Amino acid sequence: MYCSTRLSLFLFTAAVSALPSCTISPAEEKPDSPCICDSQTYLTGAVLFTQESAEYKALCLQAYNAAAARLPELSAKSERPAVVLDLDETVLDNSPYSAWQVLNGKPYSPETWVRWVQEASAEEVPGAGGFLHFADSLGLRIFYISNRDTSQLPPTMTNMEKLGLPQLRQENFLLKTETSDKTERRNAVRAEGYDIVMLIGDNLGDHSGRYDKPATSAERSQSAFEDAEKFGAEYIVLPNTIYGTWEGTLYNYDRSISDAERCRLRREHLAAPEL
Repeated sequence: MYCSTRLSLFLFTAAVSALPSCTISPAEEKPDSPCICDSQTYLTGAVLFTQESAEYKALCLQAYNAAAARLPELSAKSERPAVVLDLDETVLDNSPYSAWQVLNGKPYSPETWVRWVQEASAEEVPGAGGFLHFADSLGLRIFYISNRDTSQLPPTMTNMEKLGLPQLRQENFLLKTETSDKTERRNAVRAEGYDIVMLIGDNLGDHSGRYDKPATSAERSQSAFEDAEKFGAEYIVLPNTIYGTWEGTLYNYDRSISDAERCRLRREHLAAPEL
């Protein structure tokens, strides 16, 4: 019995030691006291929701079902219809990269992101492939407007070829050159004589520049209500709880701030009742 108790205590201590370290400020009972854990631990729930929940899959399928239902009517109104899609978290699922961040306590970096892209192993976001083939069968031109760097085009195309996706010619891709704002690239599609009848993405900046920096969270929300009739019609939105402009607004778009400051700002933006 004594040995069993000691063994249980040892195992419990070992398990606790294996958890990410967490330093709490002296006023640890106060709700405004940040718990500064491993810098990527906060992503755990978001990544698990993406990788494990049936609800995430259902939301993606719902978005692409709505897009497919609307597309024939919208495309019939145009002589040169086009559909524009983002890539990351819209067509390609990069949650394994985010899982790597969590398990290794490493923030996003251009170097590790490039290594992930070069693997060309991202899976398809649920529903994306079926929709893209449907759009292709209707004769629409498909444009992939992504903020992947132009140097990442070859592995991106390789990845999408593995998934059997359509219209993978170089001219169908408009990747990032100087700015992450996609307005100019959307205008370039229109300048070629195409009518963009539908925009699909996980970030509202994929649909309109009004949602991009320097818009605040409140301003973005107000714009969403003003665009209400477009959602589910010409604007199709995919779920992404892992990252996006919505998070950038919490930090005032300042990428240089510390993990402690990011943690403080995340907590500061939580709306909670007095209980």
